[in-house]
Formats: sequence, C-alpha cells, structure tokens
Amino acid sequence: MNNNQIKTDQTLDPENWEEARKIGHQMIDDMMDYLMTLRERPVWQPMPEPTKKALTEKLPMEGVGLADVYSEFKENILPYPTGNIHPRFWGWVMTNGTPTSMLADMLASGMNPHLAGYDQSASMVEKQLIDWMRQLLGFPEGTGGLLVSGATMANINGLTVARNAMAGYDIRADGLNRADQPELTIYGSTELHSWIYKACELMGMGRKAYRAIDVDANYQIKIGACRAAIEADITAGKKPFCLIGTVGTVNTGASDDIKALRALADEFGLWLHIDGAYGSLAALSPEHKPITAGQELADSLAFDLHKWGFMPYEIGCVIVRDAETQDKTFGQKASYLSSQSRGLSVGVTYFADKGIQLSRGFKALKAWMTFKEHGFSKIGEIIAQNIHQAQYLKELIVKNNKLELLAPVPMNIVCFRYTANELSQEQLNQINQEILIRLQETGIAVPSQTILNGNFAIRVCITNHRTQLVDLDILVDAVLKEGLSLMPA
Repeated sequence: MNNNQIKTDQTLDPENWEEARKIGHQMIDDMMDYLMTLRERPVWQPMPEPTKKALTEKLPMEGVGLADVYSEFKENILPYPTGNIHPRFWGWVMTNGTPTSMLADMLASGMNPHLAGYDQSASMVEKQLIDWMRQLLGFPEGTGGLLVSGATMANINGLTVARNAMAGYDIRADGLNRADQPELTIYGSTELHSWIYKACELMGMGRKAYRAIDVDANYQIKIGACRAAIEADITAGKKPFCLIGTVGTVNTGASDDIKALRALADEFGLWLHIDGAYGSLAALSPEHKPITAGQELADSLAFDLHKWGFMPYEIGCVIVRDAETQDKTFGQKASYLSSQSRGLSVGVTYFADKGIQLSRGFKALKAWMTFKEHGFSKIGEIIAQNIHQAQYLKELIVKNNKLELLAPVPMNIVCFRYTANELSQEQLNQINQEILIRLQETGIAVPSQTILNGNFAIRVCITNHRTQLVDLDILVDAVLKEGLSLMPA
C-alpha cells in the first residue's frame, strides 16, 4: 500500500452516534429488566452445545456492527451466567451486585482513567473509599491501603509486605538467595484458604514455608499448637515471620480468636495478617461486630468488597497499618514515572507504589456510589439479615430428622446433609453429592460442597442481598424431595 492509500483519520467511535445511543439505552433497559425478573429464571442452566459452538467461532477479521453483536450477546451469553446474582445462589462465597454498581462500572469505563495515581478525581475517590474502610474496621489514621482484584491478591499483597518488613535484611535486593539467612516460616490454620499456597509458591518460599495448624471442634486455630510449632521452628534455626488469622473461613464460616493471635504474634515478634475475605465486613453490623473482634489490631488485613460489600466483580482491598512498609515493598523509581510538583503527574505512582499493578482501572466508583446511595448502616443491616437467614436454615435442618447439621453455624455458612440411619457414610456421601448436582441442574438452587470429617456436605453460604426466607424453605423442600427419590428400594 502506498502512502496515498493509507487512511489516517479512522476512529473506533460510532459513525452514527444517535444509533449507538439508541442501542446503549436498550442495553440499560434490557439489563434492568433482567435484574427485575431474576426469580422467573432458573438459578443456573447448562449451555446447549449449539451455543457453545457459536462461542467458538473463527477470527472475526471484519466487523458486523454493534446491533448484531448485541443481538448475539442476548442470545448466547446473557442466558448462561454462573447464576450468582439470583436469590437462591449460595455456592462458594459469591455475591450479587446492585443495579447502581452495574451502572457505575459503565461510567467508570466511559471515563477510563488510569489509576496508578495522578492528580485526578478517580484517585481521590479511591483514597476516600480506603479511608472509609479504615475507619469502619477500626484502623488508625496513617493506615495505608489499596484496591485490588480480590482477596487472593489482597492477601498476597499483605503477606509480601510482611515478608519484606520482617525478613531482617534487604529481601528486595537479595531475594531468598542468601545462604546466611534462615528459612522463613508462616503460621495459620488448616482451614485457611488455599491462597496461602499460591502465595508461598509465587513469593519463592515454597509450600513448605506454611505451617498448617490444627483446628478445634469450632474450626478455630489451636493457639497452643501454633505456639509449639513456632517454638519448634525457632529451635530448628528457622525464622518465623508471620501469623495469619481468619475471620470467616470458607468451609464453615468460623473465625479465629484474633485477640489471642495478636498476643501470640507479640510474644514472638511476628507480623499479624488477617484474611477477612468476607467475614471482616461483619463489623458493619453492630449486632455481629464482636465476631470480628481483634481484626483492628492486625498489621495487615485483606477483604473483598465483592462479597459482603455486595459489589460486582472485581474489587478487593488490602489495609496495611504502617503505610510506609507497603511503599517500601512495592515502590519503584523510574524517570518516566517520576512525580512533579505541579500538573497531572503529582503523585503519579501513589497507588502503583503500593502493589504489583501499574495499570489499574477505576474499581472504586461502584463502591463509592453504592455506599453513598444506601449508607453503610443499610449494608450492615443486609449482612445481619444474611446471618439471621443462616440461623433460620439451621433451625429448619435441626427440626427435621431427615437432615443433619455437619458443623456449627457461627455466621452465614450452613453445612448439612440428607441422612438416613440405615445408610452407610459412603452411601450418604453419594446421595448428597447427587442431591447437590440435581439442585444445580434443575436450576432450583446453587449451594456448593465441602468435606467435613469425611462427610460430603451441602454447603450454603449466604452473602446475597436478594435472598428471602422463602428461598430457604424452597431449598429444604427440594433437598428432602430429591433425597427421598434417591433412597434405595
């Protein structure tokens, strides 16, 4: 192609703005209708093979236009989500978003700011949101923080800061290669989320760095066993540097005794990190704040706003008591990113110096708008509502001799199974696994599963602002019906 044939004035903006505006308005109307009519649809449904085939097409080298693309979205994508926005989705730990936060994501994408820092409104909103979180969770002024994709990255951020602050040498310069330095070790319970193993591998310490301490009958870490493990490692010449507590375990919703862990950390001079992925925000409910007691004493805390903050994916947060340690862990000095005293580049890497990412989107807007719309008191009331609903489900289970509670219910997770005296554990495990699958495949409800003391458990985690008590009645009735149909003749 010669220079006379090269186009130099193309753009990806619409050729017809009014047509694009009309389709955009239709998208908003359709999504509002979609949210309003959730109860009319199954929680989840499998994708038909023709739909899967349609979504494995050849490279679209030529465009078809927005109208056709949106039509394909409505036909092949919108009807087949995970289902976590539905009132009867209680699998894993997923929440369901709000109409306002959906719109906020659109606004954030329209602005499309780069959130490494800079002197801009988006940075001010994120700073404001982190400060709100600091105040709500009881941390002092001067505490640092960062919005990240979710609790896994928030936990890895906090643990990396802990390692660098506590290693006793310049680990950024030397890494883990110094032969004169002892092996670093970390302590938490067997119930701690699997992010810890990813973190140990990613940070170069290996899975062997983590000491998984046994839990008691309430699934809380055994303090005495943890102390013994720390002492044994010190005697063996290793260097314990971090103790991790959990507020709201994934399996059962248990919370460790954080105040006891703080005392243990102080006894040995360790960093205390808290994984509060969903449980930390129970502090927003005055009634249930005692569950989180002591988390405000942590050196770092990780939690999600896309769980009990009811935000759409993705938005997590890490808070670090000593903000300087976070900057010392991740800060970089590059001439092309240097801050100026005036202009846009004031504080150019304010957030980038607190984590791995340089390029970051405007995650804070959806949380800022939702919290401003409803107020934190309302969010706390919904959290309390979810905990009450878990207690309601627990009572339904306890009162029925065909159902068995498999773990305490300290917060919002209920683990149970269909049971019958004449069946073996293996038979009960098979039946309950089939019940779970049928619940999902019929679209009635989506719990998930776990194994507790060898028993297959139907696990219901309620972090859903749309759930009502009648939904739990529907679940129990369905479990009983399916269980009866699966009983051997």
